[in-house]
Amino acid sequence: MNKKLGIALVVAALGVGSASAQFGSGIVYDPTNYHNAVLRYLQLQQQLMQLQQTYTRVLAHYNLALQMARNIQNMPARYHALFSEWRKGSAHDTFRNTGGWISEMNTGAVSGGYQAATTQLSPYSPAYLSSMDPSELSRVRSQYASVELADGANLTAIETIGAIRNNASNLEARMNNLENDSLSSDPELNSEVSVLNKINAVDMLTLRSVQDSNKLLVSLLEQQVIAAKQQRETTTNAIDTDITRQATMAGNTGRLTGTLTTTLENFRMP
Repeated sequence: MNKKLGIALVVAALGVGSASAQFGSGIVYDPTNYHNAVLRYLQLQQQLMQLQQTYTRVLAHYNLALQMARNIQNMPARYHALFSEWRKGSAHDTFRNTGGWISEMNTGAVSGGYQAATTQLSPYSPAYLSSMDPSELSRVRSQYASVELADGANLTAIETIGAIRNNASNLEARMNNLENDSLSSDPELNSEVSVLNKINAVDMLTLRSVQDSNKLLVSLLEQQVIAAKQQRETTTNAIDTDITRQATMAGNTGRLTGTLTTTLENFRMP
């Protein structure tokens, strides 16, 4: 009896399950399909959230890029400044002997202007040089070398100064171009590549200016070395003169003393 009752209950349950699987006009409810649809819905919802987050990040980047791309208004009026221009050297030319010097100082082309404006060093005659004692000949040669070295250093300095002055207008034009491009509101001049190019150009101009400054410093140092040599010659000549004077005075004193002693020994009263 109990066995028959259990079978009847199973059959009744299957009948209820079959009946609940149908709704209306032949629509069948499938739990598996429903589960998959719910999963797809959750996936779409997650994708939507990711898209919203991506959109938020992209919008933030766009706003930042837009903000960074904005130019300061009226840049030339705010930052443009005037500087003194390089001026060419000038001087009176009463005796027609300074024009060449000024031309060399302005162009760097050395062509005799320095010699025309300076006193020329006259040579000693070979006969007079051969009659000098070794110490005097050494002194003359050293002084000659000082003058010739000073002339060479001065010519180098003139050439350096003239070249810098001659290129000054070109350098100022490049600096003006950089300033105008930096203050411009043209989008083509304010792109990332354009700004980097301008920075590189500024670095190169700075290196060129530093190089010119180093040339001037080297020229100045060379002249100081020659001046130190001349000062050394003056001090050395003074020391040598004092040594010679002392040696000569000692010899003269010895001879005078010896002569006086001999005179006193040979002196006889009449």
